[in-house]
Amino acid sequence: MKLRLHNTLTKKKEEFKPLKEGSVKMYACGPTVYNYAHIGNLRTYIFEDILKRALFYNGFKVKHVMNVTDVGHLTGDRDMGEDKIETGAKREGKSAWEIAEYYTRTFKDDIKKLNILEPDILCKATDHIKEQIKMISALEKKGYAYKISDGMYFDTQKFSAYTKLSHKNLASLKEGARVEKNPEKRNATDFALWKFTPFGVKRQMEWDSPWGKGFPGWHIECSAMSVKYLGEQFDIHCGGIDHIDVHHTNELAQTEAATGKSPWVRFWLHGAFLNVSGGKKMAKSGGNFLTLENAVIKKGFNPLAYRFATLNTHYRKPMEYSEIAMVNAQNGLNHLYNQLRELRRKMRYNQSAGKAGRRRATAENASQEFKEKFLSAMNDDLNMPKALAVAQDLLKSKLPDKEKLAAILDFDRVFGLSFKEAIGKEEATPEEVKKLADEREAAREKKDWKKSDELRDKIKTLGYTVEDSGEGARIKKINTK
Repeated sequence: MKLRLHNTLTKKKEEFKPLKEGSVKMYACGPTVYNYAHIGNLRTYIFEDILKRALFYNGFKVKHVMNVTDVGHLTGDRDMGEDKIETGAKREGKSAWEIAEYYTRTFKDDIKKLNILEPDILCKATDHIKEQIKMISALEKKGYAYKISDGMYFDTQKFSAYTKLSHKNLASLKEGARVEKNPEKRNATDFALWKFTPFGVKRQMEWDSPWGKGFPGWHIECSAMSVKYLGEQFDIHCGGIDHIDVHHTNELAQTEAATGKSPWVRFWLHGAFLNVSGGKKMAKSGGNFLTLENAVIKKGFNPLAYRFATLNTHYRKPMEYSEIAMVNAQNGLNHLYNQLRELRRKMRYNQSAGKAGRRRATAENASQEFKEKFLSAMNDDLNMPKALAVAQDLLKSKLPDKEKLAAILDFDRVFGLSFKEAIGKEEATPEEVKKLADEREAAREKKDWKKSDELRDKIKTLGYTVEDSGEGARIKKINTK
């Protein structure tokens, strides 16, 4: 049951072994903080959180670093256009620094609502200008960097392994790069390391450098900060699949060129897109992006229902978003919570009635079998749909309730669906409903079935239902979503 992960670098599923036994160094590309994170971005962060939790579950220590891009990401995504942070500042009539600070806070709020564990280090590009200048200087000394009128560029022709992450031929990457033309570049795929402030322009974010006043290119921040906090070689780098051809390819090239160390990163993991409107990728540039606030919270869904929805699709497969899908996810999560609450209720009933299970050794063996099935699913490249199926099989099994609950709470160390909190926060039943339920129970004792049915119907109008069992009547809220 060794952990196996799909490595973009080799295009294969491989057994994961860290450079240092028992300890994992992991870097994840974070948000560009000029607007709210959309739920497609958040799907990627959930996948990375599952990866981190799976590493913990397997007994590894994890050092997790994530960047915050608060300068240098241009509207063209390569090297042309305006800085997205300054664009956001103009849009909202604030300073670039205020925009970056505000959207960094909203990002932190979103990941908290989704029960995503915070990275150990959340580092801002603007706090690491010196480190970025140092790396560019190293590239210049080694002959990989050259200067043109608008900045310092990396010469991709001099890095022979430029396509080893994308697995595409250089001609196709060049064709994509020609969308943004710059006749001064030596090669179409060359990318900016440092951009100069245009003559006569005063940027809100600019710094002095050996080559002229300006700001760092988008890609150099991740290289410089990851090397600072994780070293010149580390275990895992992850992000969305849209980063493979440009951002991550450029990161890899400049870092290995600067340090002379290869491989810079041993495992590259990438999450697939979230699609809307008939398979169209969600993107801010496309104007079709939905946020956690407007697509989930304001529509009355629990943010963890969105997390639950993402767990039902493998991270490397495209996921379709719709409100119907969210309704189904909310219902599915509510059903799971209700199963756990019922499990806890039965446990309490059996304990009070002196019906504690006597099959201790057998139960422990059976429970271990489910844990092994869960581990097998999770360690098969984070197969969360299969892991959720194992959880459902566990709940349907004949295991003692105590063993079921212990196992399912153990699984939630990876799911991150707050099972313990959910079963501890069962919504209080209104007094009016309780009173009607008591009257109905009295009618049933008198075998007044007509009145019993009338009272049951009245309870339904208040949004609740009553279920009869050998352990007495149970009041449940009717799910309206």
